[in-house]
Amino acid sequence: MILRLVYLTKTFKSKFMSKVRKFFLNGQEYYTYHDITIFDIINYFNCNTSLLVLEYNNLICNKKNWNKIFIKNNDKIEIVTIVGGG
Repeated sequence: MILRLVYLTKTFKSKFMSKVRKFFLNGQEYYTYHDITIFDIINYFNCNTSLLVLEYNNLICNKKNWNKIFIKNNDKIEIVTIVGGG
């Protein structure tokens, strides 16, 4: 499956807007025409799954559910990467 996410401004208008799902990822607005899961988004952005915590609509989301949760309109996703240091 080819995944296309579109990062657009709030002035985006289209005759297909009713088919588009808008979601927020780390505060940025994205649009997609496709049925995508949280796992698809993580893969699209090449995130290291062993070093992140994901919040989905203000709740921590378990990794085993990432491929079961499909993005709906106005979903809010926050990806926090764990960084080690000394």
